[in-house]
Amino acid sequence: MVQSAAADDVFHALSNPTRRKVVERLSVGPATVSELAAPFDMQLPSFVQHLSVLEQSRLVRSKKRGRVRTYEIAPERFKVVEDWLTARRDEMPNSRPASRSSP
Repeated sequence: MVQSAAADDVFHALSNPTRRKVVERLSVGPATVSELAAPFDMQLPSFVQHLSVLEQSRLVRSKKRGRVRTYEIAPERFKVVEDWLTARRDEMPNSRPASRSSP
């Protein structure tokens, strides 16, 4: 059940296109809130809510230095999604690739 709750948090965080774009950007490297918010046409408080959802799901983490908050990917959390998808795939009939026979 704990694994299921973690998967729910991650899938919820990734269900929004803005948050997915933030994750894509952070996969390249860390970025400040201002850098992350720049491409989006929304007020900063609304954008920060997206960052909060990502951080609560533990897909990203942040560090504050002075007045600047920097976010980075938390790659270990993506294992929750990988494990969930693998389990579903393993449960499917015919989930194994067909073996190729040489001519």
